[in-house]
Amino acid sequence: MASDAKEKNSIVETIKTVVYALLIAGIFRTIFFQPFWIPSGSMKDTLLIGDFLFVNKMAYGYSYASCPSIRIQRLGINVDAADICGFLDGDNSRILGSEPERGDIIVFRHPVTGADFIKRLIGLPGDEIQMKNSVLHINGEAVKLEDGGVFEEKFEAQGPLRNTPRCENGVVGEGAMCKKSRQIETLPNGESHSILNITSQRSDNTGIFRVPAGHYFFMGDNRDNSTDSRFAQQVAGVGFVPYENLIGRAGRVVFSSAGSRMFYFWTWRGDRFFKRLD
Repeated sequence: MASDAKEKNSIVETIKTVVYALLIAGIFRTIFFQPFWIPSGSMKDTLLIGDFLFVNKMAYGYSYASCPSIRIQRLGINVDAADICGFLDGDNSRILGSEPERGDIIVFRHPVTGADFIKRLIGLPGDEIQMKNSVLHINGEAVKLEDGGVFEEKFEAQGPLRNTPRCENGVVGEGAMCKKSRQIETLPNGESHSILNITSQRSDNTGIFRVPAGHYFFMGDNRDNSTDSRFAQQVAGVGFVPYENLIGRAGRVVFSSAGSRMFYFWTWRGDRFFKRLD
């Protein structure tokens, strides 16, 4: 009997330990940092497919979007952040809120689908944003551009989604070098970063986007391969993003893998471990 009692106590203690660990992890993820894998090439060459980072949730304060969404498709689990913290939704405000800065790399919730996106903040409330001949204009002024050379990568399937890159040098074969023009873009506040060009397309010439109060305008650094605020939400774009939809700021890549699985150590990019983001 004593042995049975001891075994039951052991099981109870194990369950308690697991529950406590999950609670601590949930609190840590909700309040401090959220892990984020880069699934697409929209932020190349600042962020590559397979980069892993932690998003600083303390940067802009907290809203309903700060709560984690729990989606495990194989188990049929789909708990949205709004299901947990929906009571904070609706007034486009934040607790302990602070304003983001132009040029910040931010993870935010898509205003319609609720999916997590990562892009660069380009337009602040009240700004007028326009693309003319592939050049970004903010409030009627063209941003400063300098030649940044050429970005090169192998044409091959990348990451778990096995996407292949788009190339400025046309259609290339498997394993061939895929090239894109790179420029250094400097925003009005002095923040500089690299952007890539692939081709001339509709998103390189737009009308004027007037950013509403309490909203932000985001773009990917891989300008011709990014679904962002240049595209209206009705056509699967992002549109203007409400202040309350910001999740946090990305500041550093922690780990990076070029393969389809994290444990394929031969695909790890050691030169990107703990790389600071510009």
